[in-house]
Amino acid sequence: MAEQCDILVSGGGVAGLTAAACFGAAGFKVICVDPTPPVTSRDAEGSDLRTTAFLQPAQELLSQYDLWEGLADHAAPLQIMRIVDAGGALPQARIVKDFNASDISDRPFGWNLPNWLLRREFLARIEGLANVDFRPGTGTKSLFTRTGEARVSLSDGSEVEARLVVACDGRNSPMREAAGIPVKTTRYGQKALAFAVTHPVPHENVSTEIHRSGGPFTLVPLPDYEGQPSSAIVWMERGARADELLRMAPERFEAEMTRRSCGLFGDLKLASRRTIWPIISQSAARLDGERLALMAEAAHVVPPIGAQGLNMSLVDLRCLLDLAAARPEGLGDAEMLSAYHKARHNEILLRIKGIDLLNRTSMLAPRPLRDLRALGLNALYSLAPVRRTLMQMGLGVK
Repeated sequence: MAEQCDILVSGGGVAGLTAAACFGAAGFKVICVDPTPPVTSRDAEGSDLRTTAFLQPAQELLSQYDLWEGLADHAAPLQIMRIVDAGGALPQARIVKDFNASDISDRPFGWNLPNWLLRREFLARIEGLANVDFRPGTGTKSLFTRTGEARVSLSDGSEVEARLVVACDGRNSPMREAAGIPVKTTRYGQKALAFAVTHPVPHENVSTEIHRSGGPFTLVPLPDYEGQPSSAIVWMERGARADELLRMAPERFEAEMTRRSCGLFGDLKLASRRTIWPIISQSAARLDGERLALMAEAAHVVPPIGAQGLNMSLVDLRCLLDLAAARPEGLGDAEMLSAYHKARHNEILLRIKGIDLLNRTSMLAPRPLRDLRALGLNALYSLAPVRRTLMQMGLGVK
């Protein structure tokens, strides 16, 4: 006989664990499954060394559902977003523009945290919720739905009946595929290296995005590591170059990344291993199926620019939570899921198009086009109303 719950969350990454914890805190009976047990320590094999910047709306959501308390002491605030154009003849800063959160708010833009730590703290929150059952090492296999419920078979041979299935199971989502929802994928020929560094020049809570060619080189503040200022780096390059960088001996790699950073923080030193993943944009044709909601990378994937990825996912989650709270008796029904699709789909497509444009602009290799990019940055920054609007759009606030 199938086990019953209100919500089955497929996927136990950062987005899936957040969804499980928030729906559990809202009073729903939740089962969350993931075939890969989470790695919750920095230096363990398989740990996710990427970081997530929680923008203001995301931080407010985490606070509402008692997830922020365990994170606050580990978070590095992001007060300034600095854009550097280094597209001249040499890799050196020729234009530097600061977007300061104080222009639109009395709080930072966001707070940066490592993904492995997020998993650790969210699991701790889930363990304190009696109505949430997290099952690492178990995945979803098949989906059968009808008007009143969804039945999901799991990799351990069991079955679960749920009023709502929330697919947070990645860009190759098994639940999305089982529902027959197509996706549109754009490939850039890029890969991103993610790792942590130390540097002698303090970051002063400034997130710095350096544009030359191949994609942005972004340093995001972290708390000090072993007594040294520390940052998380996402270095986007064309695939062959990224693979070459991954294979480089540490000393040569450190010299290359210091050069790519324009020396703004002094000599960069590796403070973790290097990880790599391909860069794509992807969007699902619909965010809903019968008794199924797609969110996070099951619904949309964007290049890591402007801290949009997980923050878009948490807007998805906020929408689902609000709809469930407004009509708890209608959890997972066609009315709720249609409203979710209508609320989110067009806004997601607009953000994907905007980030696609930013990424293609950052990839530019010909010098004249890089010069045009620099002129555009100057023009946008010089118009204060435009600058404020861009910052508000980046935060996801009107």
